[in-house]
Amino acid sequence: MADPAKSPLGKMLLEEITPVVMVLCTPVVEESCLKSGLSFIQMFSPFCDFTNIDVPVRTASDQPYRLQKFKLRLFYASDIRQPNLEVAKERLKQVITHVGEKDFSEMSSDPPQVNNLLSRPESENFPSWFHFFNKELVRTLSFSDHEAFDHPVACLLVVSSKDEEPINRFVDLFNTNKLPSLLNDGAMDPKILKHYLLVHDNQDGASEKATKLLSEMRSTFGPNDCQLLCINSSQDGQIHHQDNPWAPFKSDALRTEHLGCFLNLDDFNKIKDLMQELSSKHIIPYMEQKIRELNEQVYATRKGFRNQIKNLWWRKGKEDALDTPNGPVYTFSSIESQIRILGDYAFMLRDYELALSNYRLISADYKLDKAWKRYAGVQEMMGLSYFMLDQSRKEAEYCMENAFNTYLKLGSAGQQNATRCGLWWVEMLKTRDQIKEAATVYFRICGEDPLHSAVMLEQASFCYLLSKPPMLHKYGFHLVLSGDHYKKCDQIKHAIRTYRSAVSVYKGTTWSLIKDHVHFHLGHSHQSKTMQELFLRDFLQIVQKTGKTFEVLKLQLPVINISSLKVIFEDHRTYASATAATVRESAWGSLEEDMIPSLSNTRSNWLELQSKLMPKKYKESNICVAGEAIKVDIEFKNPLQIPISISSVSLICELSANPEEMNSDANSSNIELHNDESKTSTSTGDTNSSLILSEVDFSLEGGETTLVQLTVTPRVAGILKIVGVKWKLSSSVVGFHNFESDSVNKRVAKGRRKAKHSPSNDLKFIVIKSLPKLEGFIHSLPKKTYVGDLRHLVLELSNQSKFPVKNLKMKISNPRFLNAGNQKELNVEFPACLEKKMNVEQSGGHANVNKMLQNVFHFPEDISVQEETSLSWPLWFHAAVPGNISLYITIYYEMEDVSSIMKYRTLRMHYNLQVLPSLDVSFELSPCPSRLQEFLLRMDVVNKTSSECFQVHQLSSVGQQWEISLLQPVDNILPSQSLYAGQAVSCFFMLKDRRRSSTSEDSIPSLSLLQSDVRLGPQGNSEALFDVSSSPLADFHNCERSYQGMSHQGYKYKVDFVFITQLAKGNIDSGAPNTPLLFSHHACHCSLSSMSPISWLVDGPRTIQHNFSAPLCEVNLKMTINNSSDAVASVHINTFDSPSSNSQLSDAAASQSGLPPENQAGWCDIPVVNDMKIITTDALATRFAKSMFLESVPQFIWSRSSATKLILQPRSTAEIPLRICVFAPGIYDLSNYILNWKLIPISDEENQGEANKSSGVCQGYPYYLTVLQST
Repeated sequence: MADPAKSPLGKMLLEEITPVVMVLCTPVVEESCLKSGLSFIQMFSPFCDFTNIDVPVRTASDQPYRLQKFKLRLFYASDIRQPNLEVAKERLKQVITHVGEKDFSEMSSDPPQVNNLLSRPESENFPSWFHFFNKELVRTLSFSDHEAFDHPVACLLVVSSKDEEPINRFVDLFNTNKLPSLLNDGAMDPKILKHYLLVHDNQDGASEKATKLLSEMRSTFGPNDCQLLCINSSQDGQIHHQDNPWAPFKSDALRTEHLGCFLNLDDFNKIKDLMQELSSKHIIPYMEQKIRELNEQVYATRKGFRNQIKNLWWRKGKEDALDTPNGPVYTFSSIESQIRILGDYAFMLRDYELALSNYRLISADYKLDKAWKRYAGVQEMMGLSYFMLDQSRKEAEYCMENAFNTYLKLGSAGQQNATRCGLWWVEMLKTRDQIKEAATVYFRICGEDPLHSAVMLEQASFCYLLSKPPMLHKYGFHLVLSGDHYKKCDQIKHAIRTYRSAVSVYKGTTWSLIKDHVHFHLGHSHQSKTMQELFLRDFLQIVQKTGKTFEVLKLQLPVINISSLKVIFEDHRTYASATAATVRESAWGSLEEDMIPSLSNTRSNWLELQSKLMPKKYKESNICVAGEAIKVDIEFKNPLQIPISISSVSLICELSANPEEMNSDANSSNIELHNDESKTSTSTGDTNSSLILSEVDFSLEGGETTLVQLTVTPRVAGILKIVGVKWKLSSSVVGFHNFESDSVNKRVAKGRRKAKHSPSNDLKFIVIKSLPKLEGFIHSLPKKTYVGDLRHLVLELSNQSKFPVKNLKMKISNPRFLNAGNQKELNVEFPACLEKKMNVEQSGGHANVNKMLQNVFHFPEDISVQEETSLSWPLWFHAAVPGNISLYITIYYEMEDVSSIMKYRTLRMHYNLQVLPSLDVSFELSPCPSRLQEFLLRMDVVNKTSSECFQVHQLSSVGQQWEISLLQPVDNILPSQSLYAGQAVSCFFMLKDRRRSSTSEDSIPSLSLLQSDVRLGPQGNSEALFDVSSSPLADFHNCERSYQGMSHQGYKYKVDFVFITQLAKGNIDSGAPNTPLLFSHHACHCSLSSMSPISWLVDGPRTIQHNFSAPLCEVNLKMTINNSSDAVASVHINTFDSPSSNSQLSDAAASQSGLPPENQAGWCDIPVVNDMKIITTDALATRFAKSMFLESVPQFIWSRSSATKLILQPRSTAEIPLRICVFAPGIYDLSNYILNWKLIPISDEENQGEANKSSGVCQGYPYYLTVLQST
């Protein structure tokens, strides 16, 4: 085979799998570029493709090679996202339609003859637009999270010299809020190469200012990463480029001759040199370095026999995990993603051997992890690597086959990837002259989209034509299939083209049916709109003159799309809204499994209960209730180009009142109904009719498709069968369509699948007598709100039947957002009901801890919904996290002896809401250096909204031993007590550990100290504080504790915070316009367990006076040591006062630095949880001994024991007397001592975390003593 890089597939890979550069530029830059009729990327794109860049490259091996062809792909940051599938389909449709309009002008000539086609060169037979269509189809998969060749390698930041403060503009451009979501979400690495470009528009004057700015840029961002580019050097804008390089990149709205009109030859060359330098001196070396670093990392962790065994052992057991379409989630920093990045970088730099070895390495990992999409992607790249290496055709085809089949197994999630894989596989086969096999792959690519299938079938037909020998019958047959698909999606001109090409194939054949088919569709497609209108009008006039109504079975006007048939009905499952009925059954099933009773001790689902309660002969039928409508959705399409009028559309149903006589004496109930408004109506002929059918009237424009919902409501018990649908065409012809005659599967909304189940059984129902049915609605639930929003809602349940319901239960899918309240909270005044009751003893517990059982809320036993009444119940809403949130609520209720078949029913409610970011709150804790039991708390708050102003109200700490207080008045920080949009503020508090301040184990705070609050309003403000220890704040706080990653175990060693603000008015629905919105933000598990369990404080005088002519000066000190753990601690204190002891001090400090982080003194970082970031600082940072000159005689000595050892009981405090002798006046640092501690191992599993921190070495705190000479 010739050079693979020169084949069509090789050229496609060298064009599509190339480094991506993300462009961030200011609007002023775009304005300068638009003077020449181009955007910034359009101006630079022609200079990103290098045919002879000739750059030496050395990747993982020591042998360099030279890179000749190279290309960059430029994208705006806003375009670095996965394309919308619907938009991509519409784009492809426009491409095909445009080509059809262009080719239709050639239809006046005779159709091409087969012999002439065979004599043409191969390149002329394939329509040129196929290549363009295939390329667009491949690009619909750009920026996938499981592939790295579309991830940005570098970022080009572009600022104009006209921008205000250009240096700051560069910094602002690379802001995380402006970066693509794929970088912020962890799918792509945000730490990429940055290059800074200053653009000067020569139309604005000389470039002296720009040159000065360039110098400032280089001093700020580095001399090698900054460049200046001057453009628009032509003063009159009359420059015309003969071979205009920008023509392929222009938009349709721009005229080619004016492109680049302000860019002279000097500008042209400067842009070209800039992109060449960016590629050869920055991007390629950066990719080389990245490859070498990743290769070393992979070699150290994954290669070698030992690492392979370790990896297999770590992944052992994953084959038993559940098989999910996407598999586990990998961030860019995971070793799996790093190997994939290494392979893709090597592929883009043409080191296919290195790429292939890494793809092989990661393929097995993805397979063990059942990450099937990633596994298929790696197999796909292995096949392409084999192809570019021109090695092992068998291995290449095996990899492509494996990738293709794996994508298909993923269903709709992998269909687009399977198409791309198939297109690359086809080009691989065509390059190797396997044309017949390529046609087979084209056929396999055909999906559910008829337009997509039409193009693939047409390409397959040309493969059969070009195979050796030509397979003409398959060529013609696939052309006919392609034409049929084109016609289905209204691409009439393409259909005519393919049918005309097929005519010559079947000319003279004895297969008359295929000739009739082709000629019929050719004639039908050529029929004009005027002719269709004339024929239909004449036909209807003839029918009307007869004075009769004609009934036609399977009338094709309009066409019924039987595959769209969807039946929606309610059995024991009822729905509060249409959106709730569209939710997949598995979502409701998992929510309701703890609510539905079973007939035995083992769990039974609804199907099992139904099979035990129903007669055997009716088990295959659905259940519905008399008086409740069954809805049928079906699609109607007008195949003509002219409008048609359809009236009296209704279902055809059969109802047998006596189930035992269902097969022998069924009564057909084709009831004629009237309704001027085309909605549900009652029978006009029989007031006691057993069925109520809806009628619908509508009109269809030419080619229009509409979805119609029809209903049937049985009024008596029996057996109901939906037979079909009927309608009237222009009030003259009655059309019928029977559903049973179609062999397609009907889709039932409930999603129940039965083995060996006939499609017709989905349209057969057992109608049982009327049952109670609850209807529900949640009042004032917002559709759009901000994070932290806390509201009081009301759930209203109404019963319109004559029978009461009882034993109500409710389960909510996301208790972080919605909680059931107490009945006494129904009519409370919000938010006053949340205020602390100062004169009433607090309960000390969370108010609603006993109402939930297995996350199911049980209404009180005495609660029932009587006939034709309603029940209101309070709910509490809290917007916990930002995003698009779906809430699912199921309400279970029972009926008293109404039906032997159905003992209970469920009401399913579904709500969608959008939660926007509001306040970003983070906390930072530092121990107080002068007191053992106190900590400095810093709270940082940022208002992330664009227009809202929040009023700060209070900060509360949750936990028995904590007391919080302000260090400075809030008026000094926020004079208006309001946090405006975009504003950030920091507040400081003192946090006191009450329990640690006590030396007695029995000293436990009373229940009234369950919380500590700080009012953040103005001084003298008398507004009441809110009680965070009572419902609903306590309930939501419990949920946050659970969801933020820790259990209640060890609760007394952690501190939680609740930050409460108010919003007077805003852009969201408040439900009550005159009531301010309340917002609560919860930070949980700010743990003290990561701190050293041993802390101490040295206390004594700071300044003394002494007459050194008298005897020596002695100073008494006291060291207080605290053990905050639940283990016995052994503490050893060593003091040093001689010059030689400095080396001991340094050695001790150095040994401390060699300890693991968890065994050193100080705090450790706690991970970020959602939007709440809890950060701790290293308060007891390691300090090394200072190297300084000392006299031979020390200025002071420790006069008591140089070493002290003591045993500290759990959570206890001890005091040790210390003494020093000072020999001369001066200022002395008394930190020259070392404290060694060790915890005695304990067996208590609850506190095992503390026992693991077995020992530590800490250097003394600085303590300065000033000694003065007395007079």
